[in-house]
Amino acid sequence: MSKEINDKGLVNEAEETQSRHFIQNFIDEDIAPGGDYAGMTVHTRFPPEPNGFLHIGHAKAICINFGLAEEYNGLCNLRMDDTNPVSEDKKYVDAIQEDIHWLGFDWGDRFYFASDYFPKMYEYACDLIRKGLAYVCDLTPEEIRETRGTLTEPGQNSPYRDRSPEENLDLFERMKNGEFPDGSRTLRAKIDMTSGNMNMRDPVIYRISHNTHHRTGDDWCIYPMYDFAHPIEDGLEHITHSLCSIEFEDHRPLYDWVVEHCDLPSTPRQIEFARLGMNYTVMSKRKLLQLVESGTVDGWDDPRMPTLRGLRRRGYTPESIRNFVQRVGVSKVPNTVDHAFLEFCIREDLNERADRRMAVLEPIPLTITNYPDDQTEFLTADNHPQRDDTREISFSKHLWIDADDFMIDPPRKYFRMFPGNEVRLKHAYIVRCTGYDVDDDGHVTHVYAEYDPDSRGGNAPDGRKVRGTIHWVDQNTAYEVDINLYEYLFTVEDPDNAEGGYDSVINENSLRQLKGCKLEACMVDAPVGTSYQFIRKGYFCKDNKADSDAPVFNRTVSLRDSFKLPKK
Repeated sequence: MSKEINDKGLVNEAEETQSRHFIQNFIDEDIAPGGDYAGMTVHTRFPPEPNGFLHIGHAKAICINFGLAEEYNGLCNLRMDDTNPVSEDKKYVDAIQEDIHWLGFDWGDRFYFASDYFPKMYEYACDLIRKGLAYVCDLTPEEIRETRGTLTEPGQNSPYRDRSPEENLDLFERMKNGEFPDGSRTLRAKIDMTSGNMNMRDPVIYRISHNTHHRTGDDWCIYPMYDFAHPIEDGLEHITHSLCSIEFEDHRPLYDWVVEHCDLPSTPRQIEFARLGMNYTVMSKRKLLQLVESGTVDGWDDPRMPTLRGLRRRGYTPESIRNFVQRVGVSKVPNTVDHAFLEFCIREDLNERADRRMAVLEPIPLTITNYPDDQTEFLTADNHPQRDDTREISFSKHLWIDADDFMIDPPRKYFRMFPGNEVRLKHAYIVRCTGYDVDDDGHVTHVYAEYDPDSRGGNAPDGRKVRGTIHWVDQNTAYEVDINLYEYLFTVEDPDNAEGGYDSVINENSLRQLKGCKLEACMVDAPVGTSYQFIRKGYFCKDNKADSDAPVFNRTVSLRDSFKLPKK
């Protein structure tokens, strides 16, 4: 189905033929009779490195790998590619599992670590040495870069390239035993220093690192490079389709070389797709880490961050993110998605599921002067316009209204409250403004009105027209909270390429905190993570990490939607 926003802010649906993307076409060919994987179960994997928290870009990879496995009644493994002990940590392992489950996917009993295969990888490396396809190199990392060549000039053979297999095996074992310092030696694949693909110019496949690993401790001081480890892991796990982002396209010849020259129990196929890019956002783990460490944001789960934890805390639902990824589609051509499209998807989702409530964000008192002093009545309000369930709300002489719902000297076509004007109090009565108080600076501090007792429910008994309707909260039962309002974290669409660097275009107004907001009393016991539509204000979610004394609600997204899906 294709959807677009009409002039009334509603969603129209139109029939659309969903075209299959190129990965589905590849898989269809592979599993068809005569194909490379005919009769086999489609088996994918999601292989995050546990050195940070997942973000919206990872959500695309998760949905593709787990989603295709579901579509073909296949399997998808979760595998932690923990080949770098310097930056990896168990907290990331736990967070990744939690986030994937939150998105709605499960890997069953197929949860693996690259470190599970360290002994086997070492054996494969030794086999390559025996075959004359790998050698220990004494060049420093800087010297390796200098002799690698350029796109127009071939590389230079290492002076250690012709060591005998026996010498290489001895040196490699001594590397494993910890006899050499970090950076002093590497194991390199012996391929072709004149190759037009830089990744094939005798790439490093093992390096020395005397750092404690989060799982294996100090058992190892040599670690495989990702380009060597990844195809071995896929082959050992019987992965049929190794789906990865487009930057690995140039690495595919090396992936295939490892698969060809290591005696793996299966032959996986690597297929690349374009990464998810989104404007007003950075996706680099390094940059996101810097935002956290600099204090620009309040942790990885700050609601302004594109991490799944940040989006979840802000009020995004897993359904909205999966829907977003599905609509973005799969291609090999990199593109940047409008951030407003993600907002469209959550707005569309919450419009269906979120209960409606009244909330006063910047309260000023309203006194209904002709209402009985000690009287409180209960009015009926609908919870959702498309459902029949209702709630009761209290009404009394003393109410709260929003400051922007009253003006002393309003412009034309201002239909809210001003002296002498009538408005509806939603679900309640028609009132007419009779006066107001101001402080020494001219700010309105109190508004007065009289109500029409025959207009209960907001309908004028004589049929007179009342054009404005405003929301309110009873002062006697109001639930006081703090509210966070968010804007984009960056002021330009492409912060990655900002002239002064991404950190020079931070939006100083990305967070606005409102204290002492007033909500309906029925929200007092709302569980953490509950989302509501605050009438006329947007969608809000009860925060799961409130640092203040009062409860906190985060605005997920405003009500206004400026994004339209393209017509098909």
